[in-house]
Order: sequence, then C-alpha cells, then structure tokens
Amino acid sequence: MAFQLKDAKLKVPHMGWAAVTPTRDNPLLPLGDEEQRFYHTHKYHAVCDSNESVLGIAHYGYDFPSVIRNGNVFGVQFHPEKSHRYGMALLRRFSEVLR
Repeated sequence: MAFQLKDAKLKVPHMGWAAVTPTRDNPLLPLGDEEQRFYHTHKYHAVCDSNESVLGIAHYGYDFPSVIRNGNVFGVQFHPEKSHRYGMALLRRFSEVLR
C-alpha cells in the first residue's frame, strides 16, 4: 500500500529511522544540536487537539507528532527499545520522570 502526498510516493507502513526534533524543552527529549534518531514502524500517528501536547515531531512526507504528553501521560510514535543509544537515553529519562 502507498499513498500520494505532494508528488511523494510514501510506503505504508512507515518503517525505518527518522530524526525526532523537540518542539520545546521537555523531560524526555532534550533540546540541543545533536540529531536524535529513532526507529519508527507504524501505519497511523496521533493527531493532537493542541500543539501544547506535542513534545517532538518527525517527518515522513509531512511533519507528524512523534512524542506527546498530556498531564502525566507520555507517548512516543517509535520503538525506543530498538533505537540504540537514543532510545536507551529516552527510557532512562522516562524512568527519572517517574521518581
């Protein structure tokens, strides 16, 4: 299955590495100069009612929310356990938020 978006033929599901860019300072995805790449595999993505919920975005033909937060609930659109050092760092920061 594939869909067209502005002359780009994108494969669905989206599978592979994508950079996630923080949208603001947050406890899971620090702001900085280093690109943070995570392994994505999905057919769908979250659509947030408010941009305030979006902590990070990724790009696959268009920008989509990849890290979200609503109160004390966090969600990611990728597999941190398959994302090597970036995923391990994110999981470590997540465990620190819970303390």
